[in-house]
Amino acid sequence: MSNLIVGLIIIAIICASIAKIIIEKKKGVKCIGCPESGSKKNGCGCSSLK
Repeated sequence: MSNLIVGLIIIAIICASIAKIIIEKKKGVKCIGCPESGSKKNGCGCSSLK
């Protein structure tokens, strides 16, 4: 029974993180994990990592 609960918690965390990524991408955020993604300046450098 405890394995089922742990599995459901892990699935819920994965679903929540996927939903967060989808919501942020719909908003137009380019760098979701970057701490400077919400700032007005263009110097974060995330787009140059491609």
